[in-house]
Amino acid sequence: MTINQTHSNTPDYLSLLRLDGRGFVVLGAGQGIGEQTVHALAQAGARVLCVDRDEQLAHNIAAAVDGIACVADATSREDMQRVFDTARKQFGRIHGVVDIIGVAGIKPLAAVDDASWDQQFDIVVRHAYLAIQIGGEMMKADGGGTFAFVGSLAGDRAVPNEVAYAASKAALHHLVRTAGVEYAPHNVRINAVSPGFVRTPRLNQRLDEATWTRVGAAIPIGRAATPAEIAGHLLFLASDLSAHMAGEIVTVDGGLSVLAAIPSITFAPSATPTP
Repeated sequence: MTINQTHSNTPDYLSLLRLDGRGFVVLGAGQGIGEQTVHALAQAGARVLCVDRDEQLAHNIAAAVDGIACVADATSREDMQRVFDTARKQFGRIHGVVDIIGVAGIKPLAAVDDASWDQQFDIVVRHAYLAIQIGGEMMKADGGGTFAFVGSLAGDRAVPNEVAYAASKAALHHLVRTAGVEYAPHNVRINAVSPGFVRTPRLNQRLDEATWTRVGAAIPIGRAATPAEIAGHLLFLASDLSAHMAGEIVTVDGGLSVLAAIPSITFAPSATPTP
């Protein structure tokens, strides 16, 4: 999609947000950001294949939007091939993929064993590589499409006790950049959102309200994001409003990464300038 504009030809911007009749795959659709993304895509008119490894969650969200439930392990090549074959059969072609999958293993590097390191990279990077390789080739053959991944602030900044997770998200970010450049000439756009703290069901189970209050105090906007706020940016990346974006990582963290980490200091009064 190319947005042509002259002084007398203004695009219909709302129509560029519409996804009427387009087929989308949402990986990790069952809860949190994934659940909200399914609703966002469906409200924009998309038909959605709702993929989750939890069968009940997959069926619940599919029923809520008249979508199609699909149970799969996204780290399995066989399962991912089945996911995209199913989507292509159901929709005729795949117009887009939104990938929410990612779990943070939080522990010091010295406590990370080989199995947990490999698992962290499987759940963050391997499935994304499979999605692009399998789904991206289908899109390329069918005339194009979009991928929108969920990265993390941890992929760009050092976060205590998140070495494995941060390294895997950094790898995901660069996968998006490099694959985005490789596939852009084929009209397959690959981008990502990079959130900071988000009040997902999983994090709500791990953090109490006092901790969320401290988190909010560190964020310029004053609070963590909601899953729906991240889903809104994913909808933008899935739509034709983002038609000129490829290989981009869009930070959505309430201003947290903009802050400079400086100690608390008191400045002496400035001296009176001498003429």
